[in-house]
Amino acid sequence: MNRRPARTRHRAAKPTTRPRSALPSRELESDAAQATGEVVLRSHLSQPHIFRKQIQRVVGDPEMGSFVSLQDDTGQRVGYGLFNPKSEIRVRLLSRGEHFPRDFWKTRLKQAFEYRKNFLGLDSRTDVYRLVHSEGDGLSGLMVDRYRDILSVEVFSPGMLQRAESLLELLHPLCGTHHHLIRCSPQSLKQEGFSVLPHASGDCPTSCVVEENRVRFQIEFPDSHKTGFFCDQRENRLGLSNYCKGKSVLDLCCYTGGFSVYAAALGRAKEVTGVDLDEQAVSTARKNEKLNRQRIRFLHADIFPWMRDAISNGQTFDVVVLDPPKLINHRKDFEKGCQTHFDMNRLAMQLVAPGGVLLTCTCSGLLGGDEFFKLVCAASRQSGDPLPGQKSDALPRRGVRTMKIFDRTGAGADHPVTGESPQTAYLDAIWCRLE
Repeated sequence: MNRRPARTRHRAAKPTTRPRSALPSRELESDAAQATGEVVLRSHLSQPHIFRKQIQRVVGDPEMGSFVSLQDDTGQRVGYGLFNPKSEIRVRLLSRGEHFPRDFWKTRLKQAFEYRKNFLGLDSRTDVYRLVHSEGDGLSGLMVDRYRDILSVEVFSPGMLQRAESLLELLHPLCGTHHHLIRCSPQSLKQEGFSVLPHASGDCPTSCVVEENRVRFQIEFPDSHKTGFFCDQRENRLGLSNYCKGKSVLDLCCYTGGFSVYAAALGRAKEVTGVDLDEQAVSTARKNEKLNRQRIRFLHADIFPWMRDAISNGQTFDVVVLDPPKLINHRKDFEKGCQTHFDMNRLAMQLVAPGGVLLTCTCSGLLGGDEFFKLVCAASRQSGDPLPGQKSDALPRRGVRTMKIFDRTGAGADHPVTGESPQTAYLDAIWCRLE
């Protein structure tokens, strides 16, 4: 059976120099001046996403992206947020309390910047990192990644899209950056009910080279997914390099070669193979190979038939990385996505040499860390069994393996999660030794 994982790491259209949207831009000063409507809740305010069913009534006639105040069921004003009448998430909370701070936007951006610069000290290790992480920085619906002199923005709500240019006017002098591009995910456009094409500042470069822990990467913005690069795996890439010296490494769903290049350049692996279904990503991975003066075997292939062929040929690797794209976008995709995760982990485990290491990941937030943990454990118990519809003698059995889980990690510290929105923790990585 040729089961392909969905490629939900979306590739954006080529950015234009002007925003193409029916939504008017909004000035930040007007938010502090006056709310355009009031949303009355059915109960108390508990978390930053206020869904349609939580709302008792809307006072006034707020439009898409409007700044509104929030009132709880006792009649007390409890906060402010951005309104969207077309989304299940009707309001994205910005600020709690009776009054909206006049310097709210500038203060939140400054806090986010100083957290990365002074507390984490990221500038000493890299020039690519998450600068604003939506709910984690109290700015629900806004993601900003820094790529040297470029700020790459992804917005998830019309309210943030309308304010993006104004927010960048505050961020650029704070960070010392000069260029930017703004895009929205197709999934968000559908869920939030608005349309816009990616757009960039007039002189924004289409590519750049960034450095992370002395490893260099080519970023091709028009051909990339999300904001351009997955900096959330930075610490995991560095951690993997500790197990690679003199070893054979397999990087499944390698994208632009993040784990592969680290394994070769920092880990000094004996040999590295990267496999991905995205032809453009593999092309960029080969550029990163040359950029770091390494020799890596990058293959454009569907990992499912590739893994089955490798198992049939008796291949094994000392270190295997499995970092697939997001497989569960909606709850209706949950069962299918879990089955795909389960099947690919069963096959990947058979490619790990005795005593070897498997790093397996999921970025599907709906698949919680504990559920993913149980899924990986179950996959290890059935790693020698055939997949559904596959003949029992189609693949050689590896026999019973003992899986020792020695670490569980997530996204880097520049992707913080707040106590009031723990559900926004989306990346889980499990480190195993197969004996």
